[in-house]
Amino acid sequence: MEETHSPVKEEEETDSLKRKDKNCFTCTQCGKSLLYKKSLRHHMMIHTGEKPCTCSQCGTSFRHPSSLINHMLIHTGEKTHKCDQCGKTFLRASELKSHLHNHTKEKPYPCTVCGKSFKDQARLNRHQKIHTGVREYMCFKCEKTFYRVEHLKVHERIHTAEKPYICSMCSKGFSQLEQMKMHERIHTGEKPYKCSHCNKRFSNSRNLKTHERTHTGEKPYKCSHCDKRFSYPVILKKHERIHTREKP
Repeated sequence: MEETHSPVKEEEETDSLKRKDKNCFTCTQCGKSLLYKKSLRHHMMIHTGEKPCTCSQCGTSFRHPSSLINHMLIHTGEKTHKCDQCGKTFLRASELKSHLHNHTKEKPYPCTVCGKSFKDQARLNRHQKIHTGVREYMCFKCEKTFYRVEHLKVHERIHTAEKPYICSMCSKGFSQLEQMKMHERIHTGEKPYKCSHCNKRFSNSRNLKTHERTHTGEKPYKCSHCDKRFSYPVILKKHERIHTREKP
């Protein structure tokens, strides 16, 4: 019997043949190389601003169907992923997986440049962009660039004034999910983040990390002009003005 090929399979086979000659498909805008033509098409949406997948509930648009599916969970409120340790529920499996590290304190992914460790590979990959200085995501309204596409999406709401996250207790709107969660703790008084060195508790992980540096002496922020390191980015920024002579 003659074997049949789906259009997707045929495209991937064609891509593989092309890669043997050219290794990969290269973006003409930024020079980024990708393995498949389909991946290049998706990548080009970053430069064109195209977002073909639109939410029927609030009109928010996304580049990829998977992003739209994840976004729809905000409207349904469905949290099917439950932590066996504390009973907390999450919209996505990735959120639960990341949350579980709060119980184990495990951070098995170290940065080879500064030694800082992370809970998962995705967080490590995002962190390493700080060292490379590559900001591949650009806002087409003001041309500001970002390390992560998530940061670009949040930034774009400055221009659109979109606030898709609504507090269930006072109906206040927020542009970021994490902002809404932190705000709701004002109502509940919840402080889920406990310092592993003392008994202090915090309403968000950022304040906890900042506090813990008073115990560990960690200085993850390195000056790009000299070898000095700092515990907090605001102190690094002030220090670098010694080199740049900036007087804001």
